[in-house]
Amino acid sequence: MQKNDLREIIRSQKKGHVLGYGIERELLAKIDLNVPHASVLSGIRRSGKSVLLGQLMKRIGKGYYFNFEDPRVLSFSVSDFQKLDEAFLQECGECDTYFFDEIQNVGKWEVFARYLLDRRKKVFITGSNASLLSRELGTKLTGRHLRYEMFPFSYLEMLKLFKEKPSIHSFQKYMEEGGFPEYLRYEKIELLQELFTNIIERDIVVRYGLRDSKLIREMALYLLTNAGKEFSYNGLRKLFKIGSTNSVVSYVSYFEDSYLLFVLPMFDYSLKKQLINPKKVYSIDVGLSKVISASFSLDNGRILENLVFLNLRRKNRDIFYFKRDGECDFLIRKGNAIVEIIQVCYELNDENEKREIDGVIEAMKIFKLKEGLILTYDQEDTLEIEKRKIIVKPAWKWMLEK
Repeated sequence: MQKNDLREIIRSQKKGHVLGYGIERELLAKIDLNVPHASVLSGIRRSGKSVLLGQLMKRIGKGYYFNFEDPRVLSFSVSDFQKLDEAFLQECGECDTYFFDEIQNVGKWEVFARYLLDRRKKVFITGSNASLLSRELGTKLTGRHLRYEMFPFSYLEMLKLFKEKPSIHSFQKYMEEGGFPEYLRYEKIELLQELFTNIIERDIVVRYGLRDSKLIREMALYLLTNAGKEFSYNGLRKLFKIGSTNSVVSYVSYFEDSYLLFVLPMFDYSLKKQLINPKKVYSIDVGLSKVISASFSLDNGRILENLVFLNLRRKNRDIFYFKRDGECDFLIRKGNAIVEIIQVCYELNDENEKREIDGVIEAMKIFKLKEGLILTYDQEDTLEIEKRKIIVKPAWKWMLEK
């Protein structure tokens, strides 16, 4: 690319990039600005990574910004980074901080990031593909980066956006619309439909050179429609008539890498059994799943369970589901120990109360915990069973706790 073209792009992007636009994201306070490492912000498209970069720029006060999603830089290669650095200097003057949006679009970008770090520059990077970022960070930036994950709005962030108070009414809105910022602002389902199409086509089919985009789309729709339910790779292979289970494993990993969905393993002390046991799947956003799936939109229990999972996943990576004689939705592991047991039930009633409680009690006995939690839509209680305590709490109140 020509340096003059890069200068023009820098100027236009600077005008178009809204610094500090929107509410302050919860993740902003967690980003350490003082360590001499690259800060990597990864997450699904349209979750607000660019806005967060703007908020970081506003907090720091000055920085070079460049968005590699710009169609004018499709031909950008690693050899153009030096020209970009010179263009930054000519357009913006001296600066020690760099902000790069969707940098994974450039092959070997990590070489330039390492070069900047060696010169004691601050580097902030966003990307929407977890696997590509991890692989490239592992080549040149091992031990020299901190990873942060960006999600659509939490319930608390949605409240801040609309300046509302916590209530069952505002939580119902969150259950219906999810957390994608643009969709919450404009409520146009086309925004989420286009997002889904872009992820399938650009982040998966094109990026991995896949031939059958219809198959990939249908599998993603199936998994998102069945959020909260168990699945197996072999079952998917048979359902979609795919020749190899390994291909199915790859496709599901592509969905995960693009942050479209999350796969939850069944807990077992044996790693081998964890790998072969059925998995559960959860969507990145209930609003997205409802827009593309009529059946999911009618199941309040699974919507609530998905929201609880997302709230847990923002803070924990070691999450499992439990299944022995009974079932329990979530186990949280810290180190080698299970430290929290959570069941999700939209409404405890005479028909399901014994089943829901028995699953929690069984897990509490196995993992030697004295307290468990059942999250509901709007019920509250404390149960004492076999010298063990089960707290029943509305999920929306639990989501406001730190």
